[in-house]
Amino acid sequence: MARKTQATKGSTRSKKQAGTVSGRRLSLAQRRELANKVVETLRRLYPDARCSLDYRTPLQLLIATILSAQCTDERVNKVTPALFTRYRSAADFASADPRELENYIRSTGFYRAKAKNIIACCRALVERHGGELPRSLEELTKLPGVGRKTANVLLGTAWGIPAGIVVDTHVRRLARRMGLTQHTDPDKIERDLMELIPQEEWIAFGHRMIYHGRQVCLARNPRCDQCALNSFCPKIGVQVRKSQATRKRRQDAD
Repeated sequence: MARKTQATKGSTRSKKQAGTVSGRRLSLAQRRELANKVVETLRRLYPDARCSLDYRTPLQLLIATILSAQCTDERVNKVTPALFTRYRSAADFASADPRELENYIRSTGFYRAKAKNIIACCRALVERHGGELPRSLEELTKLPGVGRKTANVLLGTAWGIPAGIVVDTHVRRLARRMGLTQHTDPDKIERDLMELIPQEEWIAFGHRMIYHGRQVCLARNPRCDQCALNSFCPKIGVQVRKSQATRKRRQDAD
């Protein structure tokens, strides 16, 4: 029983050490130094990184961003040309027949919920803002279906306003692997990143992290050996899988 209890305590310690390097928490100064290296490297790798959603107006960017939830930007870009031809203004979306709108966006997944959010959001735009998008984080996040991520995409991409950092699934994954945060909640991750990254880099940093997450730091089997950050990235959560793979190769060789 004593051995089992001791093993349990060891397991608990391992869980507490998640988000550390070799069981040691990174200090704020260390995370800032690490963040500077990440920013500089990603700037060199992706100098022209931009939002990959196709749009012509802030309203179109809003709709495309809502559709991109649990869906690839590539898929959204295939859907939006016909959608934006049919619905040209917030008033058009606000008065849309839900079933017709659902048919346009069906392939993006969760289409019923997305159609409901788009209609509700555009009704609020018409009623509160005369059909125009507000340019503040506070007002945008009051709109139905618009959270901080969507608001940050709009402010940064449409108007160049660095109100925060976009934390999508890629940024969330990479920020934890890089040791820039220990949190899983997007809002807490954003707060950590905003403390580490200079404000003038917030917009570009989000785009570059997304590019890197799509091309190199994949969710499964990240290409660490091909990564320009490999020499200083702590690879939190990746080291275990790497060591397991190494052991398996050795076993196979034996």
